[in-house]
Amino acid sequence: MSFNIALSGIAAAQTDLNTTANNIANVATVGFKESRAEFDSVYANSLFSNVATKVGDGVAVSAVAQQFHQGSLKFTENPLDLAITGSGFFATVDNIGDQNLSYTRAGTFKLNNEGYIVDNGGNFLQGFPVNVDGTSASVSLSTTEAIQIPEVAGTPQSTEEVTISMNLPSSDEPLDPAEFDPKDPETYNNATSVTIYDSLGESHILTTYYVKPENAAADTKSQWLSFATIDGEPVDPWSEDLVTDTTTGEISVSYDVDNDGDGVFEATRDASYTDEDGNVHRGILLEFNNTGAFTGTVPAELTFEPLGNTGANVLGPGTDGSQALTIKYENPTQYSSSFEVTTLEQNGLTVGRVTGIQIDETGLVEATYSNGTTDALSRVTMVRFKNEQGLRQQGSDWEATKQSGEAIAGEASAGSFGSIRSAALEQANVDLTTELVDLISAQRNFQANSRALEINNTLQQTILQIR
Repeated sequence: MSFNIALSGIAAAQTDLNTTANNIANVATVGFKESRAEFDSVYANSLFSNVATKVGDGVAVSAVAQQFHQGSLKFTENPLDLAITGSGFFATVDNIGDQNLSYTRAGTFKLNNEGYIVDNGGNFLQGFPVNVDGTSASVSLSTTEAIQIPEVAGTPQSTEEVTISMNLPSSDEPLDPAEFDPKDPETYNNATSVTIYDSLGESHILTTYYVKPENAAADTKSQWLSFATIDGEPVDPWSEDLVTDTTTGEISVSYDVDNDGDGVFEATRDASYTDEDGNVHRGILLEFNNTGAFTGTVPAELTFEPLGNTGANVLGPGTDGSQALTIKYENPTQYSSSFEVTTLEQNGLTVGRVTGIQIDETGLVEATYSNGTTDALSRVTMVRFKNEQGLRQQGSDWEATKQSGEAIAGEASAGSFGSIRSAALEQANVDLTTELVDLISAQRNFQANSRALEINNTLQQTILQIR
């Protein structure tokens, strides 16, 4: 009997040594949770045994229980490195479309050759579908799907509107608008450019030019003319205020001199020029009062002729030739300061390529693209269990069992779920100092049981030698 007791002690000590050694070996494993060997005494009894003199039958390993307390965080430069602060697990699947989920705390994720977020074993990180505004469309495990980062951001969007705010210097020298030539900087006072897009996402350069005409003052008002080109080719505005002299064919822009809003045009100024091919092109009139404020309707809108071959003919084949473009002048001013553009925006988009990925503390995955857009793609699935120690370990992952209970899904930072830290990894929750002390303790325990076995052997030998 004493042999069996000592042997059970040695076996238990060996399990303790193995458990401690495994903890030490995984001290650098991301997301690893240390284990603890737990023991129970063995006590066999029967109806006819004398309880008062009964000796125990040794020790048995009751469980090797994992400890799920938080590990420290290590910060990285990779936004796909994810760490959970608090309770919860990431959910992964072996193959896209599978519902056989595994759970992990190891957030060493990366992109595979198809743009899916996967772990080191090639398992696909699961996420909840999200709406355009980033809110979760569902938090059910049955709706989770592998998170994929698309290569491009949607279809291009043609520019329909350009917004410009600027100051035109009141001290600039007047020029003759009839001599305006977009290729000659001496014929205009100022210019600014912005990139716009056609229906295929092709970029074009819209340039607006500003000319302070001679004899620009009318009573207490000052005038400027604005012309435009796209890729260096003139484009003309459409305006109900355009006036054509039926005798000379001269095109003028009418304006309300006293700005009384009565709709009566009491004066005109020539707002046209002739290019090198003899074609007449039009511009728009901007008018300011004696305090430098714009006197027209804010914003002043300038709509161009169609940009295709039936109009300005500045777009390539295959594009939407009916594309219209409107410039909105938002509060232009004429002060005694340098030419300054304070707003220059357009609402078109080209095809975007992925330039960055970001994941916030709620697990929302967003991709930023080269065209300046940001898309909400998915929300990282979080899962927790009523009994974490009931999980079955499979390498660095865990599987649900009857003892762990069913997986409970939810969003990070909501309820009892922990938050997600991007560009960080949870290190093993192993305290190396404690493990080394436990190693010494298990070794002593092993030696003590070995000594008991040795003494039992000596006693047996003594008995056998009795004559």
